[in-house]
Amino acid sequence: MDRHTIDEGKPAAITSYILIVGVLIALSMNSENRNPYASFHIRQGLGLTLTFIILGVSISSFESIYVAMPMWIFISVLTIYGIFTAAKGEITPLPLLGKLFQKVFKTI
Repeated sequence: MDRHTIDEGKPAAITSYILIVGVLIALSMNSENRNPYASFHIRQGLGLTLTFIILGVSISSFESIYVAMPMWIFISVLTIYGIFTAAKGEITPLPLLGKLFQKVFKTI
């Protein structure tokens, strides 16, 4: 991928990692001119947001900080990793789940 494409897609790519709202904003930013770099990170951000929601709903019934804290740490680390890779201009999937997100959301 050339440098111009990456630079053009960076704002949408970084925005996509803001949980829940960021994905929607990034999708609208990327809707007119589909940038492959932004699309890659939007798929990662969407997968991370859905993982956050699914884990949050399933863990909320336990009402224990010892159960909730690992989920928050896991999501926070992946979010920070995604933001830094998007800002550096890299196309690196998130650890553990990134390749799955690319397969599942390949139409985005």
